[in-house]
Amino acid sequence: MIGKTTSHYRILEKLGEGGMGAVYKAEDTKLKRTVAIKFLPPEVTSDPEARERFVREAQAASSLDHPNVCTVHEIDSTADGQMFIVMACCEGESLKDRLQRGRLALREAVDIAAQAARGLARAHAKGIVHRDVKPGNIIVSDEGTVKIVDFGLAKPAGRTS
Repeated sequence: MIGKTTSHYRILEKLGEGGMGAVYKAEDTKLKRTVAIKFLPPEVTSDPEARERFVREAQAASSLDHPNVCTVHEIDSTADGQMFIVMACCEGESLKDRLQRGRLALREAVDIAAQAARGLARAHAKGIVHRDVKPGNIIVSDEGTVKIVDFGLAKPAGRTS
């Protein structure tokens, strides 16, 4: 995948992988910016429920405009039907990785929690429940800005399974 171009996105490196797909850092060749692209796994692409969940992630996250929520730019699919979502590339490290290095100072922990709470409050105000808030889905920049990522399990509030 590295070095290939999908739509107008040149794949630069793999950032990670989870249950709903692999995430890559890419260059948006039209707007000359760095983005993150999450691809739905090929074996899941044919599953209508998984495709719906992927679309729901894009719709939920794209309806949010908040400094503590990762911005979604686009959802599309490759020529062979593999779906992908294009998001802002949130530079920094996951809270999970940060915690593996050691305990947080009280002030830093409170600041991270407060920023995450503000992002989640915006989501909840829009009727969106993340449903998978965990240290691996919180990115902390070098400047201390928190971004909530991966709305893959998000649901509109009040919707039952």
